[in-house]
Amino acid sequence: MIDRMSEKNPKNAETSPFKVPFFRTLWVTMLISAFGTNIQGVGAAWLMTELSGSASMVALVQTSMVLPLMLFSLLAGALADGFERRTVMIAAQLSMLVASLGLIACAVLDLLTPSILLAFTFIIGSGMAFNAPASQAAIGEIVPRPALPGAVAYMSMTFNIGRSLGPALGGIIVGALGAVGAFAFNAFTYLPLTAVLLRWKPPETDTSLPRERIFHAMAAGIHYTRMSPDILRVIPRAALFGFGVAAVSGLMPVIAREELGGGPLTYGLLLGAYGIGSVAAGFVVRPLLERLGSEKVVLLASLCAMAGTTTIAFSPYIALSMLALTFVGIGWVLALSSCNTVVQLAAPRWVVARTLSIYQMGAFGAMAIGAATFGTLADHIGVPYALLAAAGVHLASILIGRVLPIVDVERDLDPHDWNEPDLALPIEGRSGPIVISIAYEIDRDDVPRFLALMTERRRVRRRDGAHGWTLMRDLNAPDRWVERYDVATWHDYIRHNKRHTVADTENWSEILALHRGDGRPRVTRLIERQTANLPGARLPSAREMSGIAQP
Repeated sequence: MIDRMSEKNPKNAETSPFKVPFFRTLWVTMLISAFGTNIQGVGAAWLMTELSGSASMVALVQTSMVLPLMLFSLLAGALADGFERRTVMIAAQLSMLVASLGLIACAVLDLLTPSILLAFTFIIGSGMAFNAPASQAAIGEIVPRPALPGAVAYMSMTFNIGRSLGPALGGIIVGALGAVGAFAFNAFTYLPLTAVLLRWKPPETDTSLPRERIFHAMAAGIHYTRMSPDILRVIPRAALFGFGVAAVSGLMPVIAREELGGGPLTYGLLLGAYGIGSVAAGFVVRPLLERLGSEKVVLLASLCAMAGTTTIAFSPYIALSMLALTFVGIGWVLALSSCNTVVQLAAPRWVVARTLSIYQMGAFGAMAIGAATFGTLADHIGVPYALLAAAGVHLASILIGRVLPIVDVERDLDPHDWNEPDLALPIEGRSGPIVISIAYEIDRDDVPRFLALMTERRRVRRRDGAHGWTLMRDLNAPDRWVERYDVATWHDYIRHNKRHTVADTENWSEILALHRGDGRPRVTRLIERQTANLPGARLPSAREMSGIAQP
């Protein structure tokens, strides 16, 4: 049985993720799966060129694969945070296997039309959408935190190694066996990964609280992301980059067939060059991040993508187009690996799958829209001009980075120690609403600093699920300030406090240093109760105090 992550000592762990045995095994099987995904993509895209000569229809093959990442990522992230991530990943693998078998059957029986082909690729893309947040969030359960940036980059490499070698192999398979051979190879690759996941014994999670309802969990993920400035800076940049780079990947079959006059092998060579650049970037992204920081790496990525896209627009030669695609591939991995790493490091484990899913909705949703947009542009104004428009998108990303740069996150996001307080009044977990008030004594000279700290306190409270946050000052005792907020139930109050991180305690410690009262600030926990429902009587609220304890 594979060792649990919890049995390793992160402080003594090597920074290379390949020092973790299960990561090595998972990496190999995901690489095999990446080969299958790219070979299936070659088969589907080339088959669409035979079923329909329209550039927009060919581009829709990529759209149908990545559109589910926009539609279902948040739901997938909530499932990955609320359920065992291994279970979610296994279910996704099996669903893609069933869809691949259905695609094979339709191809063998000659039942495929453009619409049916797009439907199957959409279903397979949906499986990828549910697998992605769980698999990426699981990396943090497999490797220690110092190894996380490298692990993210190496996991990105699995897809890109598959992208570099898979398309060439896919071109050979399609040429020899047709699209059915490519679909069959992909179906086989789900089996090794599923077998490895069945053997994985993930770390135990806290089961003291009931699982959040799925829509509440989705809302909590959105709220956390909205209240996290570091993550909010990443998403639009990733979306803009994805929108621009989709022109190259979405139109590549058309570039191979119409602009370069080639066949499946040419298409495979172009994708291979794209993948070679991606693999090369995977080896250097970690040292670049350490030396330059995320913003400069994303800037470099945009420059590579812009230069490569512009060159492809004018290139009449396969060799020159391959060289340009190498630069686009380098930009692809540098940008998305950097953004992925920032999001992973900016979110605690309880919400990381949901924040990753929102990031993916932005990046891959923009790719889906970009592929369709530039495919339509290519039909109307030609492939070269559509590619030039995509290069302009990368230029816009560079300019936006000058105004809203991505910020690297270096905070301890482990949960801080918090124990449920003893109550004088018995209470059930679903009882509520719960109202919390915390009274501070602040010298008048310290008020400006106190207000600045409470601004951050407000953001943290709201980010972690509190509602109705207010700060009040006593008119009869001006040194007395009262912080107030509410949560729906007692379980929500516990969940709210367990979401606080070690980094959040720095703000709390600074607030405590300004408090001048006897002992710690006075905390009052109240539950709303109503009187008997008498005919014609108004129902006033009565509040019961439960004691004083640490917030």
